[in-house]
Amino acid sequence: MSRLIVSFFALYVLAGCASLPPPPSTAPCNCAPAAPPPAPPHAAAIWSDLPGWGGDDLQPAFAAFVASCDTLARKPLWRDTCADARTFPALGTTPDALRTWFESRFRPWQLVNPDGGREGVVTGYYEPFLHGSRQKAAPYLQPIYGVPDDLLTVDLSDVYPDLKGMRLRGRLVGRRVVPYASRAEMAAETDARAGQVLYWTDNAVDLFFMQIQGSGRLQLDDGSVVRLSYADQNGYPYKSVGKWLVDHGEMTIDQASLQAIRSWAEANPQRLQELLNVNPSVVFFREVPLSGDGPPGALGVTLTPGRSIAVDAKTIPLGAPVWLATTYPQSDQPLARLMLAQDTGGAIRGPVRADFYWGSGPDAGQQAGRMRQPGRMWVLLPVSAAPGAITISAAAPK
Repeated sequence: MSRLIVSFFALYVLAGCASLPPPPSTAPCNCAPAAPPPAPPHAAAIWSDLPGWGGDDLQPAFAAFVASCDTLARKPLWRDTCADARTFPALGTTPDALRTWFESRFRPWQLVNPDGGREGVVTGYYEPFLHGSRQKAAPYLQPIYGVPDDLLTVDLSDVYPDLKGMRLRGRLVGRRVVPYASRAEMAAETDARAGQVLYWTDNAVDLFFMQIQGSGRLQLDDGSVVRLSYADQNGYPYKSVGKWLVDHGEMTIDQASLQAIRSWAEANPQRLQELLNVNPSVVFFREVPLSGDGPPGALGVTLTPGRSIAVDAKTIPLGAPVWLATTYPQSDQPLARLMLAQDTGGAIRGPVRADFYWGSGPDAGQQAGRMRQPGRMWVLLPVSAAPGAITISAAAPK
C-alpha cells in the first residue's frame, strides 16, 4: 500500500470518526484526545533569572572554557567567542568585568523537561584510584578490558542521517550480527578473553565503580601509575544496582549511595556477581597520558574538578557554559556556579540532568557517592545563536 493511499485512508477514518453522531455510553468512542506535545527543551531567560549569578567566582569556569576552545574553535558556533576569550585578559581583570564579558557574549536559556518541569536531578562522579598489575596473579584477578577485537560498531547515521551520533554494537557470528556479550557472559569467559585485558586489579567493586565513572587511575604493583579512560562499551544500556537493591528490600531509597552499595557487597560476597550482573553494560578502557587534574571527557578536554559536568548532548552542545543551581550533597546549602558541559554519561538523559565532576580520589568519591540533589540549569549560548538553529548531536557516553 502506497504512502498516498495510506494517507487518504487515515484521513477517511479520522473524518468519519469526527462526523458520526456521539456513540451510546456503552460504546465509548476511540477518538481519544492527542497527548500534548512535549515542551521545548530550552526557554529564553535573562541574567537575573540565574540564582547566585552575581556571587560566583567566574575565573575557574573561564579558564575551563578557554581550555575547551582548543576543540570548540573549530566549530562555527564557537569560533568568534573563542577568539574573544583567548584575547581577554581574565587574570588581570575584576570579577565585575569578567561577568560583563560573559553577559555581553552569551545569552542564557533555561533547560526544560518534556513535561514542562524545570527541575531535574544532579548526581556526582569522580576519578577513582585502584591498585593493579600487568600480570594476572593473586590478588590481581579482576580483568580491566580494552576494546575487544571482535566488537563491531555500526554508525547508524551512514544509513539514517537523523540518527547522527547513534551507534549499534555487536559481534559477528557466521553471517549474522548479534548483540555483544553481556556482563554475565563476559564474566563466564574470563579465561578465553585474557588477550583483551589491559590490566588486572584486585577489587571487583572498585572496578565496577570505575566503569560507572568512565575513568580511573591505576597504581601498579611496581609503583608506577597509569590513567585509564573510556574507550567503548558492549552496547547494553546502564542499569542501576542501587535501584535493584532498593527493589529487593536490601536498603531504602534514601540509603542508596556508592558507600552503601560497597558496604552491602562486603557483607554479601557470595552474592556479589549476582549484584554486578544486574548492570549488563561493560565499559572498555584505553590508556591516556597522566597529566592535568582529571581525565579527558567526551569533548576530549581534561575535566576540571568542581567545574565540569556530564550532560545529555542531545539538548546541550558539548563545551557550552552551563549555570547550575543545586545544593551540596545531602544538604540544603546552595551550590550555584558556572560549569562547563565537557562530558556525557550513559545514565545522563534529558534536558535538566547533570553529573557533577568532583575530582580524583577518596574524598571526591565520598562527595560524588552522596550526591543526588534537585537542580535547575541554564545553558549559555553565543548571543547570535538560538537553540533551535543549532544542530546538537549525541556523543558516545562514558
